[in-house]
Amino acid sequence: MKFTKMHGIGNDYVYVNCLEEELPIDAGRLAELVSDRHFGIGSDGLILIEPSEVADFRMDIYNADGSRAMMCGNGIRCVAKYVYDHGMTNMTALKIETLAGVKHIELTVKDGKVRLATVNMGKPVLLSHGMNLEVTPSSKESLSLDQIFEPLDVLGETWRVIPISMGNPHAVFFVGDVGGLDIQKYGPLIENHPRFVDRTNVEFVQLVDARTVRMRVWERGSGETMACGTGACATAAACVLAGYTDTRTDVKLLGGTLQIRWDEEDGHIDMCGPATEVFTGEFHV
Repeated sequence: MKFTKMHGIGNDYVYVNCLEEELPIDAGRLAELVSDRHFGIGSDGLILIEPSEVADFRMDIYNADGSRAMMCGNGIRCVAKYVYDHGMTNMTALKIETLAGVKHIELTVKDGKVRLATVNMGKPVLLSHGMNLEVTPSSKESLSLDQIFEPLDVLGETWRVIPISMGNPHAVFFVGDVGGLDIQKYGPLIENHPRFVDRTNVEFVQLVDARTVRMRVWERGSGETMACGTGACATAAACVLAGYTDTRTDVKLLGGTLQIRWDEEDGHIDMCGPATEVFTGEFHV
């Protein structure tokens, strides 16, 4: 099976062009094998590039543990780069189908290669206290902080969390120092907390200024990763709702920075960042 290794600011996946390749085994099991950093290729998961009846292409995502994911912000930028750089399209405005809906991507091309991709990630959905509410920046005027934040028991302590969906679930926590956080301890506890029926991605966020935050992420099914695009968007939305930042936020992750803009008119979040191809090869099962 031919594959391509790519990453979006360190959030790395193995990509398979399923318009040309057939998977040798079940996709979930294949994801486990290729993701292993000692006995496989090494990645946060597997992403399949497939034909679509409703968009230009379809993206199918599997986490490192073989579970299926709904959406990946860093992954979709890499899919857009792959199909453009490999001559599968000449369009710089693409529609890519995901389990979280069809996403629109604008490409920045230089010397024939995609350098940046801006993804319309849609509207965030606030999940606090059983809500399932699409929110906009102005929502903070009608929602109290007690409605936005939800208490969560973690090892006998009460933490405050903002649960938000960006097509997949996120739990955003604000901490004083992300560098000193024991993410290996708290990440899996929160990911598998009884509050989150389908598990959750977990974001730990440190405020820097009104337009900058630092973030570490524990991804559902993959553990700590260098970056998470949907998590950065959920974080930016949580920061605005809590009154901590402006609607334009630089989210600094371990692998680099994503620029997030929450449009005050239509309520959609735009995410801009790079995508990088690392190498290609063949994997034998």
